Amino acid sequence: MLLAMVTLLTPGTLPAREPARTAVAASRALRAWTPRQVRAAVLAGTVAALVVGLSTVLVPNPVFSREIATLAWNYPVWLVASALTGMLAATYVRPTSTPDPSDDEPVGTAGRLGMVGGLLTWFAVGCPVCNKIALLAIGYSGALTWFAPAQPYLAALAITLTAVALVWRLRGQVICPAPRRAARPRRDARAVRAAARPSPSPGRP
Repeated sequence: MLLAMVTLLTPGTLPAREPARTAVAASRALRAWTPRQVRAAVLAGTVAALVVGLSTVLVPNPVFSREIATLAWNYPVWLVASALTGMLAATYVRPTSTPDPSDDEPVGTAGRLGMVGGLLTWFAVGCPVCNKIALLAIGYSGALTWFAPAQPYLAALAITLTAVALVWRLRGQVICPAPRRAARPRRDARAVRAAARPSPSPGRP
């Protein structure tokens, strides 16, 4: 299903074999990851897990509280979404520490999908009656009657969007990598000074 969504979201008409090609490309991109990218994925995933886990009290802490107890499915959704978010963030990290202006890519559609997925994860695993937006929109009873039953669907959508964004990014790094900018030739300092020096007037010896 994820590969089919990537195929639908990718601009242009794609051949029928595109899902298989996408899977192979994503696998190749993952195998080519450097230790720098793996560390970035672990760090970003840990940060995402802590942000969501602490604010929704999946990780008990003295700062936040919730009125409705956590459910069994909250934990796997939280962990899977955090791992996918970390991996997606790592696709924006340079393979090496060598600076390269061509690696400075905009967030793009995949990044926005990942952000939406992270936000939906927070709504999905959070306390339904502790959410100020839901309380203002539908009230306490509405949050229990309408918002709480919808949370599993929000969780599924969050994971799907983040996974689609990750596969899309991995596919693009193998099939259609961003064109590298041609490096500007360095001008010799003497040549620069000579070019800046005013030329002699005609007739002057």
